[in-house]
Amino acid sequence: MEETSTPPQPQPQPAHPSPQFPAVFTPPPPPTSGFSSRGSPSPGTGSAAAQAQFSTPPGPPVFSSPLRPAAVPFRATPASPQPVPFASRGGGYSSSSSSAAVSLPTSSGPHFLNGAATPTSHLPSSAAAPPPPPPEESPYVLFSAHKVLKQKKLLNAPSLGFGALVSPGREVAPGPETVERDPRRCLNCGAYVNLYCDVLIGSGQWQCVICKKMNGSEGEFVVSSKHDLLQWPELASSAIDYVQSGNRRPGFVPVPDTRVSGPIFILIDECLDEAHLQHLQGSLHAFVDSLPPTARIGIISYGRTVSVYDFSEGAAVSADVLPGNKSPTHESLKAIIYGTGIYLSPVHASLPVAHTIFSSLRPYQLSLPEVSRDRCIGAAVEVALGIIQGPAAEVSRGIIKRSGGNYRILVCAGGPSTFGPGSVPHSVQHPNYAYLEKTAMKWMERLGHEAQRHSTVVDILCAGTCPVRVPVLQPLAKCSGGVLLLHDDFGEAFGVNLQRASTRAAGSHGLFEIRCSDDMLVTQVIGPGEEASPDSHETFKHDTSFCIQMHSVEETQSFSVSMESKGDIKNDFVYFQFAVHYSNMYQTEITRVITMRLQTVDGLSAYLASVQDDVASVIIGKRTVLRARTASDAIDMRLTIDERVKDLALKFGTQVPKSKLYRFPKELASLPECLFHLRRGPLLGSIVGHEDERSVLRNLFLNASFDLSFRMLAPRCIMHREGGTFEELPAYDLAMQSNAAVVLDHGTDIFIWLGAELAAQEGQSAAALAACRTLAEELSELRFPAPRILSFKEGSSQARYFVSRLIPAHKDPTYEQESRFPQLRTLTPEQRSRLKSSFIHFDDHSFCEWMRSLKLVPPEPS
Repeated sequence: MEETSTPPQPQPQPAHPSPQFPAVFTPPPPPTSGFSSRGSPSPGTGSAAAQAQFSTPPGPPVFSSPLRPAAVPFRATPASPQPVPFASRGGGYSSSSSSAAVSLPTSSGPHFLNGAATPTSHLPSSAAAPPPPPPEESPYVLFSAHKVLKQKKLLNAPSLGFGALVSPGREVAPGPETVERDPRRCLNCGAYVNLYCDVLIGSGQWQCVICKKMNGSEGEFVVSSKHDLLQWPELASSAIDYVQSGNRRPGFVPVPDTRVSGPIFILIDECLDEAHLQHLQGSLHAFVDSLPPTARIGIISYGRTVSVYDFSEGAAVSADVLPGNKSPTHESLKAIIYGTGIYLSPVHASLPVAHTIFSSLRPYQLSLPEVSRDRCIGAAVEVALGIIQGPAAEVSRGIIKRSGGNYRILVCAGGPSTFGPGSVPHSVQHPNYAYLEKTAMKWMERLGHEAQRHSTVVDILCAGTCPVRVPVLQPLAKCSGGVLLLHDDFGEAFGVNLQRASTRAAGSHGLFEIRCSDDMLVTQVIGPGEEASPDSHETFKHDTSFCIQMHSVEETQSFSVSMESKGDIKNDFVYFQFAVHYSNMYQTEITRVITMRLQTVDGLSAYLASVQDDVASVIIGKRTVLRARTASDAIDMRLTIDERVKDLALKFGTQVPKSKLYRFPKELASLPECLFHLRRGPLLGSIVGHEDERSVLRNLFLNASFDLSFRMLAPRCIMHREGGTFEELPAYDLAMQSNAAVVLDHGTDIFIWLGAELAAQEGQSAAALAACRTLAEELSELRFPAPRILSFKEGSSQARYFVSRLIPAHKDPTYEQESRFPQLRTLTPEQRSRLKSSFIHFDDHSFCEWMRSLKLVPPEPS
């Protein structure tokens, strides 16, 4: 699947075709510069008796206090609440409110106040300002370092680099201050007024922090003291949400009936064998039962034809059938739209009919292999979009406006698109397959863009063993703002993802703008979007912002922004502003503006001490994975990681006296281990066998929020202890102790491993397994996509999934094992002997061996 690189220009340029992977923007320097998720099958080795004993699991697990720190750091983020409609509080602005965040059981995340540091210039000398939160902290923006090095050469070192992870659609509690009026912007560059702007209280003029030009406020900011400026939320908070005054009546509060997500179309594959169909039917029954009564649903099935089910027939199952070998005609869609049938109906009125439709589905009857069955996925999505468009719609700036929220199409697929528009031949051996695949990809991309124009997100949830030809289906999901997921079967994880896909809050028609001080230059942006067309946003005289059209606006997404300095920095601070304009799930136009300020430093040690290893590793990981389009590319990227780690030690480390070895900088001690996990893991390694799976994982990683991205990169290892407590340990194979149970969270997969000694004790193993399962569900409670949760015993065939993700530290000398894995010291000599004898020799390097092979001294554990 081809990946393209499109440069955002300082001045508007024609839009480019969207890429198949997350969009990458690599702007040229200005002339003046100086330089799976898969299904969750039952544990294959657990006994039926053990299953029965923990069918009712104990209460939530308790962690030992304090938790033993892991070698690889992690960031536990509070669970994000669903957004709520905006309600006026009176006065000139209103504030959004939401329920309190719920923390994961492991630790509490950082508490973010509603705003950032207030400049002292805004306060009178006599006023005692409360201690502000650090200006570099924000729930929406994570920088790779909290300070910026003034020296261009070292800041721009490609092995480390400088950048940020931006999640503009994230929902947090407390949320940003909400203002019901248009934002005030710089007339020169388009930047938004913010808390770091210098305001002249006598005239009301304010100076833009980006271009340093003065702007008027029509007397609005004329006050008697600087302290009075804090009455304007945009001058007191680093994050602000503007609700466009032209889109809402003052004091308007949406009625409860509108507080639901948009209508949902379910598209069902008719070509499933009986076992897969039974699992799918169970998931669909549970899915519609989970929907709110006011949610509207439609049901379509597809094979060689497209069947649109009619809810008006009561107990009888009735459907209008359209041919699948071509796109639906205007006349056929008109007959459905203006006919007497009901194809979108509220759950409270159609729930019995929906259950009847699902129960009436029958397995595939012909004796053809799964890959050779005709599936007209493209035509089915076109029919759903035709019904969504309906008889009339308001068109604004090429965007279809309809009431009732954004639509969502959920495609349940068991195989590839092999019939009708957007299809490929059954066999990849077809002499013209490459050309036909490319044609199908372009057609699906156009269909995805058409869905986006209709405020419709297409999620494709695949399951089973039949290859689904990911390169063909991915453009449809990506360009509409949806996701493509792979599952082992249509069972538990598929059903959970079906529910989470339908309920996740999604904004539409997002425009993401990035601005920074003249000292800094954006060099690359990776994320779920494409270059914005010139007519999609307002432009200013000297606007140097980079504008990205977002496919959808969701809190599960993030953009990786890489930056460089144009020259040695002279100023004490650099400024960054990120703005996203979008329609939320209630069809309200929102402009969210986030402004950040970072201090600049001369000293290298001060800069390295401010580096956030986890954020830096994710940004490096995304830049690396982006280039791994094929299996051979992945091998090249592993070598690139080797060179990157060596260069980090050469530029920022020190040479060992009387030796050719280099010592890694202690400030970056955990970074090389994160990159070692990336090198070995499913994103670049050979753990995942099929290229479809690798492609889907890479796409998820490139678009994912920080939390999921970091967990996919570096797994988290937690050992179950006696008494129901848990201890966090480094993700080393030394955790595979026969008397213990271990949970390994790798983002899209969570594994539960039972040691042989523990498994032999039926009662204890059942209790431990139940506690681990409860922990796994709590860790992934709000995660999308929901991970596959697998449990198995030591020595079983499935245990290879677990073992392959752990660093083989058993190969290291005893003193290094104890240094990096202190829990070993608690074992008796007999237990250590049994642990040592349980390992099977293979050629993979341990982390320490890998570092020495690069002529580097392994860093001391942090």
